[in-house]
Amino acid sequence: MPQWIQEFYPVLILLAVVGFVFWRLPSVDVGHDKRYLRRRVLNWLPLGLTYAFLYMGRYNLKVSQYAFEEMASPGGGPLMGNEGFSLIFMVGTIIYGISFIINGPLTDRLGGRIAMLIGTAGATAVNLLMGLAALSLVEHGPLAETLARHFLPIFSVLYAANMYFQSFGAVAIVKVNAPWFHVRERGVFGAIFGILISLGVYFAFDIGDMILDGMGLSWVFLMPALLLGIFWFIDWLVVRDSPAQAGLVDFNTGDATSGDEGPRMGAVAVFKKMLTNPIIVTISVVEFCSGFLRQSIMQWYGSFAKQTDATLGLRSSFVNENWGLLLCIAGIMGGVVAGFISDHVFQSRRGPVAGFLYAMMLAGAILLTFTYTTPIVGWLVVVMSMAVIGVHGMLSGTASMDFGGAKNAGIAVGIIDGFVYLGTGTMSLLYTWILPKVELGADGKLAGPATDPANWLAWPISMIPVAAIGLFLALRLWNAKPKPKAGATGH
Repeated sequence: MPQWIQEFYPVLILLAVVGFVFWRLPSVDVGHDKRYLRRRVLNWLPLGLTYAFLYMGRYNLKVSQYAFEEMASPGGGPLMGNEGFSLIFMVGTIIYGISFIINGPLTDRLGGRIAMLIGTAGATAVNLLMGLAALSLVEHGPLAETLARHFLPIFSVLYAANMYFQSFGAVAIVKVNAPWFHVRERGVFGAIFGILISLGVYFAFDIGDMILDGMGLSWVFLMPALLLGIFWFIDWLVVRDSPAQAGLVDFNTGDATSGDEGPRMGAVAVFKKMLTNPIIVTISVVEFCSGFLRQSIMQWYGSFAKQTDATLGLRSSFVNENWGLLLCIAGIMGGVVAGFISDHVFQSRRGPVAGFLYAMMLAGAILLTFTYTTPIVGWLVVVMSMAVIGVHGMLSGTASMDFGGAKNAGIAVGIIDGFVYLGTGTMSLLYTWILPKVELGADGKLAGPATDPANWLAWPISMIPVAAIGLFLALRLWNAKPKPKAGATGH
C-alpha cells in the first residue's frame, strides 16, 4: 500500500462513516418545507463546525502534554507531567463549569449567535497566546526562562481564560438551534450534536498529533486559533438565532416554553426555576457523572499507553495511533443510535436511552478493572466512549432544549453543561492524587511510577462508583417528557 494511502486511509474511513450516517440519518416529518430545511442546514453546519474547532482548541492541551512532559523544567522534572496536566485541566474545567452563572443568562439575553461570536473570538485569542508561549519555550526565546520557571501558573491562567470563552460554545449552539428544531426532531439533532463533538475530538487528538509531529508544538495551539478565526467570519455572515431572522417563519417547537407568550423572566428567577425542577437537577447530576467518565477515558488513555509502553507496547497499537478517529466514530455511532432510539422507540424520551448507555458504561468500567493491562484495553475504552458521548449528546444537547425550552435554553444548557465540567474538574482533582507520577530519567526518557502498569489500577476503579450513580439517576428519568404550555399549537 502506498505511504500516502497508509497515512490518509483513517481520514477516508472517517469521511465514509460521516457520509453514510448523514445519508441514513432518520428524520421526523413535522411539516418543514425544503426551503426551510436547506436554510436550517446552512445555519447549524457552520455553527457546528465552529463548535468542533472549539473542541480542537480545548483538548489540544492533552496533545501538548506529550511534548511538554519530555521538556525539563528548571527544577529537573517535566514541564507538564501527570500532576501538572491534571492541575491545569482542573482549573480550566472548574472555570468552565461555573461560567454558566454568567454565560447562561448572557446567552439568553444576547442570543446564541452573539454568544458564539464572543466565545470564538476569546478562544482564538487565548490559543494564539498559548501558541506564542510554546514557541518561545521551544526556540528558547527571550521569555523562555520565565515561562519555564512559572509554567504551571502561567498555563493555568491561560487555559482558564480559554475555558471561560469555550463555555459559550455549548450554550450558544443549543440556544441557536432550539427555535429551529421541533421537540420530536431533537433526538436526531442529538445525533448531529454527538457527531460534531466527535469531529472535534478527532481534530484535537489525531489532527493535533499530526500537527505536533509535522509542524511543531506551537502549531498545536496556533492552528485551532487560525481555524476559529476563519469560522468566526463565516458564523457572522450566515448564522441567525431563529427562522424569522433568516427570513422564514417561526413555529411552535413543542418544548417546555412553547405557548409561553409572557415577558422574559429575570435570570435569578430562571435559575431558581431550573434548580427547583427535579428533572433538570437529575439530568445535571447524571451529566456530572458523564463529565467525570468521559474525560477519564479521553484524556488519560493516551497517557497510560505512552507511559507504560515499555511494558505493554500499546503506544504503537492501532487504537492509540488512531485514537481521535476511533473516538470520533464511537461518538458518531453513540449519538446516532441514541437519537434514533429516543425518537423512534421511546417517543422522544431521553431517559431510557441514557439508562441503557450508562449500563454499558458500568459494565465496561468493571471489565476494564480486570483487563486494563491486556490488549483489549484500547477497544474497550472506545466502546465506553461511544456510550458516554451518546449520553452527553442526548442530555446536554437535546434534553436541555426540551426541558429548558427555547426561551431558557441558555441557562438550562449552562447548568447542565456546567455540571459536566464540574464532574471533569472533580476527576482532575482526584487524579492529581491517585495517578502515578511521571519523571524524566537521566537519559531524558520517561521514568518513575507511571511506567509500571500496576500503579494505574486506580484509573479504572475510580470509574465504577461514578458509573453506578449515573445509571441509577438515568433510570429515574425513564418517563420524563417536557410539557408545553396549555394552548400551544403546532407548526
